[in-house]
Parts: sequence; C-alpha cells; structure tokens
Amino acid sequence: MDDVEIAVATAEDIDGVHRLEVEAFPSPWRREFFVSELTASGRFNLVARRGGKVIGYVFAMWFFDEMHVNKIAVTRRERRRGIAAELMARCVEFARIHRIKTVSLEVRVTNKGAQEFYKMLDFQATYVRQRYYPDGEAAVVMTKTLPS
Repeated sequence: MDDVEIAVATAEDIDGVHRLEVEAFPSPWRREFFVSELTASGRFNLVARRGGKVIGYVFAMWFFDEMHVNKIAVTRRERRRGIAAELMARCVEFARIHRIKTVSLEVRVTNKGAQEFYKMLDFQATYVRQRYYPDGEAAVVMTKTLPS
C-alpha cells in the first residue's frame, strides 16, 4: 500500500471510476451518477490511485447520524491487498469525526466473499431487501454501529 494514494475523488477521476464500475458490477451506475455525486451535499467520495491510475473507489453519503456506502470497488488485479479495507477505514473514521452512529451498505445475497469482508470489518447482516438490484437479485443490508 506504500505506493497507493488515497484522495478525494475529483472530476478527473470519473473516467477511471466508471471504467472500474463497469468491470466490477453486473448492473453498473451510469457515468453521470458519479459526476453528480461529486457536487452533491453530504457526500464522502474517495479514490485509490497507483501511478495516477484509479484502482479503487468508495462513494458514500451521509445525513444526520447515518452514513450509507453507495459504491465501493477495487480492480481485480489490486484485490486482496488492503485497498478496500483502507477505503472503508477512511469512511468509518469520517463517520466517527462527524458523530455518525451507523454505517450501512447493500451487498448481493450471492456475493459471499463481500459479505465475509464486511463481517471482518464488524458489519452485521441486518435484513434482506428482496429484488433490490435491476436483475431482480436480493441484497443483504449490512450495518456497523459505531460507539458513541
């Protein structure tokens, strides 16, 4: 991770973010969704770069005492190197600083690897949202409660 830079996402990152989004997800967000997230209020958007190239990102929103991770991905080549864990750690740190009480996200019911990853980060599966994804697959809602 020494040569990985983590920074606030900018307009210059959007092409790289969207390329990764299309690679990582069967129902990817459109490019303009990411563009609009850059200027929306209550957002926490980071990218991970190696050599100036986007290799990971997290896009989250927060309001009052809740944070929701909308999107997180790391390129296939860079997975299992601590990048996603560092992006999530930055989200949790931001949440603590802003007195946010819960961080939540959705993950496909079939994505057991991601569910295990979030469990390692102390997220708990709280319920299932049926037909959440455009292809009809359900999502497991996972939540982490932060100490007061």
